[in-house]
Order: sequence, then structure tokens, then C-alpha cells
Amino acid sequence: MKRWLCLALVLMILTGAAPALAAETPYNWYEVFVYSFKDSDGDGIGDLQGLISKLDYIHDLGFRGLWLMPVMPSPSYHKYDVTDYLAVDPQYGDLDDLGALVTACRQRDIRLIVDLPLNHTSTLHPWFIRAVDMIKAGRTDDPALDYYRFTREPGPRDVNIPGTDWHYEEQFSGGGMPDLNLDNPLVRQEIRDIMAFWLLDCGVDGFRLDAVTSFYTGHDEKNIAFLRFLKNTAEELKPGSFLVGECWAGLEKIAEYYQSGIDSFFLFPASQAEGYVAGALRARRPAESYVRHLSRVLEAIPKGRLAPFLSNHDTGRAVGLVQGRQAPQRVKFAHALISLMGGLCFTYYGEEIGMAGAGPDPNKRLGMYWQEGDITSPPPGASQVEYPFPSVKEQLNDPDSLLNYIKKLNACRLALPAVALGETAFGPQTEDSCVLIRSHQGDTVVIAVNFSPSQTRQLRLPEHLSLIEALDTGSTPSSLEIQGEDSLITLLPYGIAFLR
Repeated sequence: MKRWLCLALVLMILTGAAPALAAETPYNWYEVFVYSFKDSDGDGIGDLQGLISKLDYIHDLGFRGLWLMPVMPSPSYHKYDVTDYLAVDPQYGDLDDLGALVTACRQRDIRLIVDLPLNHTSTLHPWFIRAVDMIKAGRTDDPALDYYRFTREPGPRDVNIPGTDWHYEEQFSGGGMPDLNLDNPLVRQEIRDIMAFWLLDCGVDGFRLDAVTSFYTGHDEKNIAFLRFLKNTAEELKPGSFLVGECWAGLEKIAEYYQSGIDSFFLFPASQAEGYVAGALRARRPAESYVRHLSRVLEAIPKGRLAPFLSNHDTGRAVGLVQGRQAPQRVKFAHALISLMGGLCFTYYGEEIGMAGAGPDPNKRLGMYWQEGDITSPPPGASQVEYPFPSVKEQLNDPDSLLNYIKKLNACRLALPAVALGETAFGPQTEDSCVLIRSHQGDTVVIAVNFSPSQTRQLRLPEHLSLIEALDTGSTPSSLEIQGEDSLITLLPYGIAFLR
């Protein structure tokens, strides 16, 4: 054991410790689609007041960070095509409701970030409407045109403006979302004003940055430079603002994007059905697979804060990706494995109760199942509505439920910051068991993991250890026994032990 701790120290010296996060930056995050979360006024659509009414629930689950999908006015249900960056969509409430949410989050020590789609606007945004009016009036030298990327020589990503020979660029085709010209100094000033509005006037704590590889599609260096502008702007406006980016790419490219200075990027290679966690669960040597993937991540991103997740609003839900409809223990263990990767772990609303959803995007964004009769209306276009596991109300009362497992998992991360923020070294490993060692600010936590779904495993560690907490997918806990100079850990199937 002492040799492992020495190895951990050596690795920290060689690779360099990760940069310290601001003390108030949480590492348990919860993603909410307001439309589908909680309805307070009976119209079947979630709203900010409904969200406020459930903040205690979010806090009690152990989440200290809250990310909202876009809340700005938009003609779509998903609201990624913004018509006004300085307002709240009336479906969700108004700026007073947003202020009440910010206040309620502060009272509960929850940091709040909002989605900021900057790659494009809606075709109904006043900027775009004015530009099209100028084109139709023949005033093509008007500065309004330079807010977007217009052309008379269309390419495959350009859309015709009816009645003219002009086209606009649209990377997300079919959505009425024209791309902004992010090179325009006037657009950059607008963006600065938008960020100031949300950070200073509204009081949010940062942003989730949408589609960061599409700012300048195919030009990573330009994307990284623009992200650096966003990070520097946020720090000038409100030091300590938290920015997390959606870089939907492979590990090497995500690592490259950390050069921008953005705090975190979502770890897409660990998510979804083909990701590291689901892949490890399917592997013949699951522990070896998991350790191999985690080692690659830490080698590629030795200093940046990871942002691992299993699913989000664009991907199939965890129940499907780990084939867990008839095996809730697999779903529990998958959540534990993503959490044990370290960093700032993000959980999509409803994953704590095993909600299902795949295929068209609306299927992945169904109403939160609070209890029978307390569910928002399905988003437009939803083709399948099902809830394979019990409601929040039922699971809260079941000590062995998925919800209570995730609550306990989050509590471990809150009580043991080293699990999320520590430098990683590896202890003994077999085909289906492994030991992770995390060290942070003088505290070292040993994490023993049994990947077997059916067999108990015993790990002998050459050191006197104390058991801090055990996580098991059933009701019987794993255990620790001291034998002479050794510690013998008995791990039940899918068992996890946290030790010092």
C-alpha cells in the first residue's frame, strides 16, 4: 500500500497536478430540460417556478451544480434557435422567475449555468430579419448582413432566401438556424453584452457552450481561439465563471480543445452505448478495459478537469445503453463507473430513476416521472413514451432503488473530494477487479471495485485500511477484515469500497 502511495506522489510530480478549481466549483452536476421537468401552472409544460419547487430534491440528491438547457425565447420546443438572447421564453416564465431561481440556488449552495448557443440564431431573430430585409431592398452593403454568412455562390451548407439569389450558411440544416459571423467585431461585442447580461444582471455562474466544433466547422484552431475569447470575456466580467464545452469528438481532439482555457469539456468517449463505461461492462475483462480507457484519458488530459457523463439530451439514456431494463444493478454500476472516472460528473435529469429514451431527440427528453399523474406533456415529435422503472415518489421510499443508490454515490463524492478531484494511481488489478488511488490536498482514498455481476471477490491489500463507505447494488454491504498486516476486502457483485 505504501508503495502505491509513493507511486501516486511520483505520478503527480511527473505529470503535474491539475489546476485548482475555484473553491465554489461543484463536481456533482445535474442537467435539466426545463420544458420536461416540472410544470407549475397546469399547461403541461415545465417552467422555472416548477424547477424552483424541486430544488430541494436536487440538493438532497447531492447535486451542487445545475445546468439548464436553453431558456431564451425560441420558436422551437428545444430552444437552441434563439430569437432574443436577453430574455426568458414565456413558456418558462420571465426574468423575475429567473431571478427567483438564482436566489433559490444561492440559498442552497447550488451553482447555476445556462446553455448558450452562439453558433447560430433563429431565422426569427431581429438580426436575421433585418439582414434579409436589407437583401430584399437591395441594400447589400448594410452592416446587418455581416452578422451572418451570406453568399451568392452557395455550397452544400447554404440555404436559399426565397425570392432572391442569396443564401445563408446553416451548419445544422433543416432547423432554421443561420450561422453567425463570429469574425465580425460587432457580433463579438453583442456576445460580450449577452454574457454580461447573464453573468452580471441575471447572476448565473457560467455557461454550457453548445457545439464548439461548429463555430468554424473544420477549423479547430479558429474554434479554440474563439473559445479563448469566450473564457477571457467571462473572466473579465465575472472572475470564477464556469464554462463547459460540448466538443463532440474523440479523445485526442477534446484534449486539444483544452488549450482554449475553457474549464471543462464533456468526455464524450466515455458516454453512450459505444463509450468506455458501456464497453467495459460488455468486455470479457471488464476491469482491464476500464483501467485501460481511464489511463488513456489521464494521459491525454493530465491537467484539465474532466466532465464525464453517461447520457444527455442528445443521446440515448443510460438504461438502454447498458441494456439495463431487466438489470437495474447494471444501471447502478454504470453510474458508479462514470463517477469514478473523476472530475466534474454530469447527470441528466431522470437518469436517477432509470428513465428510457432513444431514437428521435424528443424521445430522449420526456417528462420527468414524479408520480402517477405528475408528468409534463411529451415534447412535440415524441414517438415513444415509456417509463420502465418506478416514479420518484416510489423510489424515494425504496432504500434499494436506483435513485437512492445515486444519492449515496453523490454523498460519497461530496464527503471525499479526492474521489472527484484527486490525482490517480492504480493498485492491484485482475480481469474483473481493480484498485484506484486518489490523492488530493493531503488526503488519499483507496477505491476497490468488483466488476463481476455475479461473483464475490476478495482483495488483499498490504496495509491497515479503514472502510469509509461501501456501495453495493443489492442490500448486503461489502466488508473489510484486518488480517495481520493486511486488509482483506470482500466485495459483493458490482461492489465498491472507499477506504483510507
